[in-house]
Amino acid sequence: MHIPDGFLSIPVATSTYVISGSWVGYSIKRVREEAGEKAIPTMGVLAAFIFAAQMINFPVAGGTSGHLVGGTLIAILFGPYVASIIISTILIAQSLLFADGGITALGANILNMGIIAPIVGFVIYRALRKWHFKASIFIASWVSIVLSAAACALELSLSGTIPINVSLPAMVSVHALIGIGEGLITLFVILAIEKFNPDLIVNAKLHTNNAR
Repeated sequence: MHIPDGFLSIPVATSTYVISGSWVGYSIKRVREEAGEKAIPTMGVLAAFIFAAQMINFPVAGGTSGHLVGGTLIAILFGPYVASIIISTILIAQSLLFADGGITALGANILNMGIIAPIVGFVIYRALRKWHFKASIFIASWVSIVLSAAACALELSLSGTIPINVSLPAMVSVHALIGIGEGLITLFVILAIEKFNPDLIVNAKLHTNNAR
């Protein structure tokens, strides 16, 4: 889902930079107001964990592979603002240090994986959690990946790189499988946290109930 340089038109690249920059700036403001400096150590640990986890790829159909995005995982635990900051930081590091995603496409990559994924995942988890805690985690994670992939396909289509009737089925079909991995990993991690640090899950549930 990491879009490289040269795949997006100037208008699409510019507009996604503006959207992503505005949202991340707002997220930083909200986190400072609500959590302050006490959130920084936890955010650093989470960023390191997600960064390391993203280095581990799992195979999917057709010889392709996927990896954890982690937006929904962080959003469930600490909300979409924290998730956007952490995933954006990781994407910037990957782009600058490992050429994983183009610099000109960084705005789009942040929009897809650092904004759409955590917001969608958070909203779905919040809506379904009282119905079934475990199922809500898996469904939220899966949908967040599929919709992020659809957004990527739309950006490529608007840039004139690939027609939407080609990009959308290709991206969604592959990421529907990757989303299964995302859902299972997210569920496993949260259940592990619930077992070894239940207070964190209790706080996450309260945070979800009080989110606005």
